[in-house]
Amino acid sequence: MTTSFHQQPPQPPNTVRKVIVEVVDARDLLPKDGQGSSSPYVIADFDGQKKRTSTKYRDLNPVWNEALEFTVSDPDNMHVEELEIEVFNDKKFGNGSGRKNHFLGRVKLYGSQFAKRGEEGLVYFTLEKKSVFSWIRGEIGLRIYFYDEIVEDQPLPEEPQPPQQQTPPLDEPKPTPGLVVVEEGRVFEVPSAHMEFPHGSVNGYSHGPVPRYPSPPVVVVEESPPHVVHVHEDLPPPTEPNPMSVPTEMASGIPVPEVHFAVPEVRKMQSSRGERVRILKRPNGDYSPREIGGNKTHGDNDAVAGAAGAERIHPYDLVEPMQYLFVKIVKARGLASNECPYVKIRTSTHYLESKPTIYRPGEPTDSPEWHKVFALGYNKQESANATLEISVWDSPNEHFLGGVCFDLSDVPVRESPDSPLAPQWYRLEGGAVDQHSGSVSGDIQLAVWIGTQNDDAFPEASSSDAPSVAHTRSKVYQSPKLWYLRLTVIEAQDLHIAPNLPPLAVPEIRVKAQLGFQSVRSRRGNMNNHSMSVHWNEDLIFAAGEPLEDSLILLVEDRTTKDAILLGHVMIPLISIEQRIDERRVASKWFGLEGGAGGGGGGSYCGRIHLRVCLEGGYHVLDEAAHVCSDFRPTAKQLWKPAIGILELGILGARGLLPMKNKGRGKGSTDAYCVAKYGKKWVRTRTVMDSFDPRWNEQYTWQVYDPCTVLTVGVFDNWRMFADPSEDKPDSRIGKIRIRISTLESNKVYTNSYPLLVLTRMGLKKMGEIELAVRFNCPSLLPDTCSAYGQPLLPRMHYLRPLGVAQQEALRGAATKMVAQWLARSEPPLGQEVVRYMLDADSHTWSMRKSKANWFRIVAVLAWAVGLAKWLDNIRRWRNPVTTVLVHVLYLVLVWYPDLIVPTGFLYVVLIGVWYYRFRPKIPAGMDIRLSQAETVDPDELDEEFDTIPSSKPPEIIRARYDRLRILAGRVQTVLGDFATQGERLQALVSWRDPRATKLFIGVCLAITLILYVVPPKMVAVALGFYYLRHPMFRDPMPPASLNFFRRLPSLSDRLM
Repeated sequence: MTTSFHQQPPQPPNTVRKVIVEVVDARDLLPKDGQGSSSPYVIADFDGQKKRTSTKYRDLNPVWNEALEFTVSDPDNMHVEELEIEVFNDKKFGNGSGRKNHFLGRVKLYGSQFAKRGEEGLVYFTLEKKSVFSWIRGEIGLRIYFYDEIVEDQPLPEEPQPPQQQTPPLDEPKPTPGLVVVEEGRVFEVPSAHMEFPHGSVNGYSHGPVPRYPSPPVVVVEESPPHVVHVHEDLPPPTEPNPMSVPTEMASGIPVPEVHFAVPEVRKMQSSRGERVRILKRPNGDYSPREIGGNKTHGDNDAVAGAAGAERIHPYDLVEPMQYLFVKIVKARGLASNECPYVKIRTSTHYLESKPTIYRPGEPTDSPEWHKVFALGYNKQESANATLEISVWDSPNEHFLGGVCFDLSDVPVRESPDSPLAPQWYRLEGGAVDQHSGSVSGDIQLAVWIGTQNDDAFPEASSSDAPSVAHTRSKVYQSPKLWYLRLTVIEAQDLHIAPNLPPLAVPEIRVKAQLGFQSVRSRRGNMNNHSMSVHWNEDLIFAAGEPLEDSLILLVEDRTTKDAILLGHVMIPLISIEQRIDERRVASKWFGLEGGAGGGGGGSYCGRIHLRVCLEGGYHVLDEAAHVCSDFRPTAKQLWKPAIGILELGILGARGLLPMKNKGRGKGSTDAYCVAKYGKKWVRTRTVMDSFDPRWNEQYTWQVYDPCTVLTVGVFDNWRMFADPSEDKPDSRIGKIRIRISTLESNKVYTNSYPLLVLTRMGLKKMGEIELAVRFNCPSLLPDTCSAYGQPLLPRMHYLRPLGVAQQEALRGAATKMVAQWLARSEPPLGQEVVRYMLDADSHTWSMRKSKANWFRIVAVLAWAVGLAKWLDNIRRWRNPVTTVLVHVLYLVLVWYPDLIVPTGFLYVVLIGVWYYRFRPKIPAGMDIRLSQAETVDPDELDEEFDTIPSSKPPEIIRARYDRLRILAGRVQTVLGDFATQGERLQALVSWRDPRATKLFIGVCLAITLILYVVPPKMVAVALGFYYLRHPMFRDPMPPASLNFFRRLPSLSDRLM
């Protein structure tokens, strides 16, 4: 049936994005007017628009407080637009001798660093040089934010059109009489990444079609203002326009990072036992990772890409499709009399039931509603002649209310980007179980189709391999936003100190600060006898998480006697504390003390305390061990750098898992699920019930901001699904692996199987294997990627105001506990045992096994020097006469031509790197049992490793000494690990564990070789000497690029168990 009237949807108003750059002030500018001062002004250049501030006459610390407004031409690509701020000295206000406006410094920012209106903050940026010979100093304070405005369209005069022909109106410029502010969302879920939406939307308003690819369920959680990462490949020219090649966008107008590359080779997992598996040489036997699929780069698939022509293959192809039979039960009508109807779904291999419908008082009982989707495993060969039975039953008495049968060979197949299948009404029919023909009546509304795990109905469907329990669903979690709270206790006055102190006794006044479960006590204050005030000037650091609902409690105590006396307290809500993102000074405040119990006359005033409190946004709050950290970004989003790539993880399945629980009658079972953690984003797969070989085939993506980070994947056995809401049954760990991102080559798919290993009190135990597919989409050696190796590993504040080792370890423990508490409140919850295991919360504890592992790591590093010494000894002893003669000749050449010593050494390093290219790792390494000393560990040492602190060993004196020794040994263990890490980073320069770093190092060595071959060594020596002795104003307080590069090199610490 067709209708001649077609109702057009209402056209939403257009949006215009505005960027506001508030130039607040500048500090400590360089005088350049020839009279000891400068008359500065600022020019801002963004998106082809230039704006200028006023000139401040002869002021080295000018204050403008001027707002410059820019219009964004393409909001979707705003994050890649560059904002350039330049400061000049106005020559009109100088002595008249200047011919041009002198350059005073500049700042370059990206749109990804802009904040939404309402979340912006004042940020001071250090002015940068334009060239090497520029003399620049000072900093500029900017407040940058953006917002969207809705431009209300004026009605245009109607034009007569033929009734049969309707053409869409053309986009024309429209006036802007009205402005409405629209704010954007920040967190989005996209069930799949390439399925056609009717319209892309920005805050609910459509903006053209949005493509999505047919893919497994991929969840993209926006962690920051998104960034587009382009990987350029030589694709064949398309023969015709392809609608799937438009830029990808996600809901609410936030673009998904788009990656362009050649057609990848699609490989299926080897599921049958009869297929051959390529086995590599593994020194650790069954405890080493093995390749189960072709690790191919896109360059290996040029033939496939050429054959495909203009067809664009989506990047989400790391997992194999799993077919499911979807049954969507909506509602029924006209049913016979019933009390609690429910639906049974039955095939030849599966059986599922829905929950009974409970009617409200006064609600008709003939029209129940379920609105439930069921997903049943589907095999085309086994289901060729099978039928699907859907029946309605009454719960109390199991009374049959009718049913419908479908031939599975006639069920339609839904392919992306098809829209959801529309439910239809089907007449309920009776069957053999129906004893009374009049008891069956009515219709049922449902839809049946065949799809894959890519289907948007799959995440919330009741699957046949996992029941409809909330603890079995796949979910994505976000860690809370963590801050460092810095409390500076300056002094206290007018304290009511007890007057009856012993002679010559000095009051011991301390401040105890509490934030949630964290408690820190200051040192003893210094008493001023003239003003009767107590001084501390001490910093106390806490970890705080959003939402900032807690309060900071300060207790001033007199601990002169054995029992502490409370002199007063003050409570400061976290929401009222100022936030800062740099090292600017925060104003201090006086707070009145209340509730003191000292001898002060009983009044409500108990004195006052001088404090400086702020939330530090320039630090990265560590919740992971430093050697396996997955993110180094600071808390404040304004300081985030653009993303350099996208990490894709396909969790395929597991093989040969051991039984984790007793099923009865001597049978065991395992209900496994997988957890992956990278950055602030956690993902959890669905739980596969009662299977030792679970297949998940779920794929997830992360934005990568730093390649020198680690992805952690763990497998657990689900116990909470069987627990009552009142009891807490912890999930059992099956094993985990770590993959360092920098060891992955760009745009290459790694499909490997990793052993799941667990250390117990009885020794090492292999729990099974996990199969993963990983790909790091990133420009291989483009400037953005290469520059990351020369940048500091941690944010700027960690170097300007560093934290102590012991203090940072305590803060890490608090941050880990806060993350665990936050994720435990989700649904389904991630247990604290899961979070602590994934974050390596106990990595700092004492272990004789780890100490031995670190010692042998040092021995392995020094083996190079020992081997060189042995080689020289063999040369000296003429063990190989030919080699000895050649060394003599080479020595004579270097003596007569000393200019060749250094370039020959670098050339030798280049040759070593090229030689070791043949032995580079082919697959990402997993846990190394030999490196971890897990095979030869003594049972007594394992018992000591799993022992608690305080120790449970009697007697009490031995226990105290034992604990003290373990804590000291834990610090020595950390130092040994750091020594080993430095040596392993030296090895990583040419071992190709990090292919980008090795390419960079070999390239730099080759460039140095060519330069030193050309430039005389005396000039090089003079240049290096002058550079080393350069003036302090030409020095940068941050670490040099060479040191940053070295600190980013991978070590073997991430393989330790």
